[in-house]
Amino acid sequence: MSAEEYKAVAQKHQPPGQIVKNCLKAFVVGGFICIIGQAIQQFFMTFFDMSTKEASNPTVAVMILISVILTSFGVYDKIAQWAGAGTAVPVTGFANSMCSAALEHRAEGLVLGVGASMFKLAGSVIVFGTVAAFVIGIIYALLGAGGGQ
Repeated sequence: MSAEEYKAVAQKHQPPGQIVKNCLKAFVVGGFICIIGQAIQQFFMTFFDMSTKEASNPTVAVMILISVILTSFGVYDKIAQWAGAGTAVPVTGFANSMCSAALEHRAEGLVLGVGASMFKLAGSVIVFGTVAAFVIGIIYALLGAGGGQ
């Protein structure tokens, strides 16, 4: 069988793509996570008389806590399997990744297992964020869009 014949047979037996369905599930779940975050922020603003800016930090902390708890019980991963990219909302998705790495390598010890595994993931994210911020800062400076002029 040639490579083209194999490719034709494989395509014939491949299940049809469900792009629209997957996008809709990701949109709904990601939006629901954001609604939960907004509700938590509104809670802090209403019951603790905080401004939007003051309520932001405790809101992020609570969202991280919820994500870590759900990851620890295996719930977040089941939601992620169903929703796909919808659970990759930055704060909760990153907390899930960090917690998953820690849980997976906890048998190797606190430093070489949990710590090293968590920071393998966190290091690349922090480096990417720093480099991206630097590049955007350079672009803003070159375009004269920086605020310090």
